[in-house]
Amino acid sequence: MTHSAGAPHEADGHRAPWWTGRRGEWLVVVQVALMALVFLGPRAIGGWPASWMQFPLACRVVGWVLLAAGGGLLLTAILGLGSGLTPLPYPKEDGRLVQTGPYALVRHPMYGGGVLLAFGWALCTRSWLTLGYVAVLFVFLDVKSRREERWLVERYPGYAEYQRRVRRLLPFVY
Repeated sequence: MTHSAGAPHEADGHRAPWWTGRRGEWLVVVQVALMALVFLGPRAIGGWPASWMQFPLACRVVGWVLLAAGGGLLLTAILGLGSGLTPLPYPKEDGRLVQTGPYALVRHPMYGGGVLLAFGWALCTRSWLTLGYVAVLFVFLDVKSRREERWLVERYPGYAEYQRRVRRLLPFVY
């Protein structure tokens, strides 16, 4: 099988070492670090107030709803991929294009589920700093998904049409 210049294989046909990042390994490392920052990072800086949100009960209720929705989207996306699941954004050699289940609502439901989880957590903690981390995570996942989609367009002939029909990260929104 021939690969384009951006494909993660060396000229001799062997897979490049992981640390070269040719299949998006560093994107995964950054994503894990950002998720850790959202859930485990500091919630305040210096003497600044930790919380900026009023209505603590409402924030927590909406936060828990978003946590549940994000977890559900993430879990159904993982199950929907089955054996095609990989931690890397580069598609598997024997993978197939999935357009059903959560993939009928959004092209990257695992990323969308992660964003909903993170935003729900920010609401539960009522932390302005955590909300900032979520914004950085969202921008990063948008950039990561764009890189992934260049690989998916190369791999699957129907992907460009799928892009036109289905939103990128958040069902009904974006």
